[in-house]
Amino acid sequence: GATTIDVTQAKALFDEGVIFVDTRKDKDWQAGRVPDAVHIELKKKFNEASLSDEVKKDEKVVFYCNGHSCMRSSKASAQAVNWGFSNVYYFRDGFPAWKAAGYPSE
Repeated sequence: GATTIDVTQAKALFDEGVIFVDTRKDKDWQAGRVPDAVHIELKKKFNEASLSDEVKKDEKVVFYCNGHSCMRSSKASAQAVNWGFSNVYYFRDGFPAWKAAGYPSE
């Protein structure tokens, strides 16, 4: 139910003001992230309530982590769809691709 997007599509959604959810570990989050992203660590904090605090079920939301080898954003995207979120985007290439494209980070 989630839409897989590439780095160009992710940037377009970012420019639209769509909320990005970073599902990585705390140390990865602290090392750098998409500006204004929300940190909901998959294994410690990610649940329907924590996601609903940030995004309405019909709002667009982008999940990302550390690229192809990181399955956190994939799991989060699938779970969000199961909870009834209807505009879920899975940014498969994640933060490494974002940085490689030269997009802003914090």
